[in-house]
Amino acid sequence: MIYDALIAPFAEFEFMRRALVGSFALSFGAAPIGVFLMLRRMSLIGDAMAHAILPGAAVGFLLFGLSLFALAGGGLIAGFVIAVGAGLIARATELKEDASLAAFFLISLALGVTIVSMKGSNVDLLHFLFGSVLAVDDAALFLIVGLTSVSLVILALIWRPLVLECVDPGFLRSVSGAGGPVHLAFLALVVMNLVGGFQALGTLLAVGIMMLPAVASRFWARDITGMVAVAVGIAAFSGFTGLLISYHASLPSGPAIILVAGGLYAFSVVFGRAGGLLWQAMPRRHLEA
Repeated sequence: MIYDALIAPFAEFEFMRRALVGSFALSFGAAPIGVFLMLRRMSLIGDAMAHAILPGAAVGFLLFGLSLFALAGGGLIAGFVIAVGAGLIARATELKEDASLAAFFLISLALGVTIVSMKGSNVDLLHFLFGSVLAVDDAALFLIVGLTSVSLVILALIWRPLVLECVDPGFLRSVSGAGGPVHLAFLALVVMNLVGGFQALGTLLAVGIMMLPAVASRFWARDITGMVAVAVGIAAFSGFTGLLISYHASLPSGPAIILVAGGLYAFSVVFGRAGGLLWQAMPRRHLEA
């Protein structure tokens, strides 16, 4: 019974195994980035950047059809251009970076949908917006795993200044000029992981696997390393459980994964040991922090 429910779908079907590996790869790459977005109070910027890659991927689709590397390359270029453009506007004008990203996000979403609609069908548009993790082939899987590997290496290289910038950005600016390059490298990591997520979950759901496990982890750990570990675990569990629910209940795989992550977030809000509602309501001993 347990074998049929939990193991058989992955043992019998290759597309389920590819989807599981892709989900795990996204968990290891995207969830740590989500933690830093949360700590830097940039959570909604992840959503804006997820939509920013759409026009680049749409141009790749318009020129080359459903070519994996055209879609990924177009998305990476568009994401980098919009991230740099929003930063330049924020520095050259009085507009804040989040506001300029919001403007780019709305324009990008409308432009991307228009471009896809010019050549593709409603099915193509739904694929761009919501993805299909069960349709991940070997090439897409290698791309996701490759982007995750590069992301983890870069994150390891900038880990210390990135943590310091989260804790005390003023001190980092006073002792080092690494703040600007680290910020740009971090935005590059956001774009890379969103492009990887786009291959499986589409632009509208890719940010979900990045942010929901991250915000849920805040209720279980207080240090950054602990939050990253918990976020990765929640994301991986969401991928595994969401795929099983999708298989047994005949539901869309991407939304099922994100809904499981959302359920774990709700559970964490109530039962989390680091600030959950029930934990805060419990009587504490005198002088207990």
